[in-house]
Amino acid sequence: MTPLARSLTCALVVVAAAAIGSSLVTVDATEYAALVRFGRIARVIGEPGLHLKAPYPFEQVIRLDRRLLTFKPTSAEYLSGDKKNLVIQGLVSWRIASPERFLSAVGDRESAERRLNDIVLARLGAVLGHYPSTAFMSIGPPRTEFDALVGRVTDQARDLAGRLYGIEVVDIRIRQIGLPDQNRANVFARMQAERGKIATQYRSEGEREFKKIVAGADRERTQIMAEARREAERITAEGDAQAMRIYAEAFGKNPQFYKFSRTLTAYDKILDANTMVFLPADADVFRVLDGARPPVGGR
Repeated sequence: MTPLARSLTCALVVVAAAAIGSSLVTVDATEYAALVRFGRIARVIGEPGLHLKAPYPFEQVIRLDRRLLTFKPTSAEYLSGDKKNLVIQGLVSWRIASPERFLSAVGDRESAERRLNDIVLARLGAVLGHYPSTAFMSIGPPRTEFDALVGRVTDQARDLAGRLYGIEVVDIRIRQIGLPDQNRANVFARMQAERGKIATQYRSEGEREFKKIVAGADRERTQIMAEARREAERITAEGDAQAMRIYAEAFGKNPQFYKFSRTLTAYDKILDANTMVFLPADADVFRVLDGARPPVGGR
C-alpha cells in the first residue's frame, strides 16, 4: 500500500470513529439530554444510559439538571392587609417539569431563577395584602392563617411557572420575616402587651386554683378533726364506763380493801414533804398509819 493510500485509510478511520462517537450520547440519571437539530429541539432523552443521535453538527446535546433545585429570592418589603410593612425573605424549591418548554422559554438555570424570583415576589405581595401582619407574628401555637397564606402563594406560583416556563414549583417557605425600623417599636410594644395579658391570665388562674386547693384542704382537715374528736370522745366514754365497772366490781368483792386503797390514793395526792395537815385524833388516817384496825361497824 502506497503512503498516500495509507494516509487516506487512516483519515477515513479517524473520521468514522469521530462520526460514531458523535452519534452516541450518555445520559446520567440526574439530567435530561435535549437534542437540538438546526436550532430546534428534536427530542428530549430522559432515560439514563447510552443513546443514539445524529452525528455532530446535525444534532447538538443540551444537558438540563432534573434534580430538585433551590434558590433564595431577593428580600422585599410588603404591605400587609392591616397596612403594616414587612420585610420577607423566602426559599423556593423547584425542578424542570417540561424540558422543551423550559429551553424555549428560559434556556438555563440562571434565567429560570430570575423568572421565578419575579413570580414569587409578585404572588407574595398580592396574597399578603389580604392578610393582617398578625398572620406572620402570632405568638400562639395555631398557624392556620400563616399556612393558608404560604399555600396560596405556592399554588399560584406553581400554576404560573408551569404554564409559562415548564417549571414545577415544589415548595415555597418563608425563611425570615423582618420589620422596618419605623414599625419595629410598635410591634414589640403590642407583643409585650399580649404577653403581659397572658401572664396576668395565668397568674389569676393560678391564684384561683390555689384558693380552691386551700379551701379543700381546710374542709378535709375540719372533717378529719371532727371525726378524730368524735372517736376520742367515744373511746374516753368507753374507758370511763369500763373503769366504773371495774371499780364497782372491786368494791363489791371487798369493800374494806377498796376503801383502804382509795384512802391511800387520796393521801398520796394530798401529802408530801411540805404538807401540814391537822386532823382529829380518831381520824381514819391515824388508824392506817399506826396499823390500827378500824372498829367493827366501820368506825
